[in-house]
Amino acid sequence: MNDSPLLHISPRDNVCVVTRELQAGEEVTFDGRAMRLTTDLDVGHKIAVLAIRQGDKVVKYGAPIGSATQPIFPGDHVHSHNLASDYLPSAGRVEPKA
Repeated sequence: MNDSPLLHISPRDNVCVVTRELQAGEEVTFDGRAMRLTTDLDVGHKIAVLAIRQGDKVVKYGAPIGSATQPIFPGDHVHSHNLASDYLPSAGRVEPKA
């Protein structure tokens, strides 16, 4: 049985979905690597499981959902404070770096 609090849908994903409430400072493991959470996370929120550079695509469920507006590190919460939607004009858009 997998009791991990992280749901990773596609091998292309650089984020996981949190399946239970997690606390800042808590350690979770993904792909054999331990990560310490930087903030409290509610169910359904995203956590980076790989380093994501500013301008890189954030991939969830195998599809890009937006671009990182700043560097995001494993264990960081991924949300509107560091992610610009590629689909919602009001959320701003960051052009990916080459």
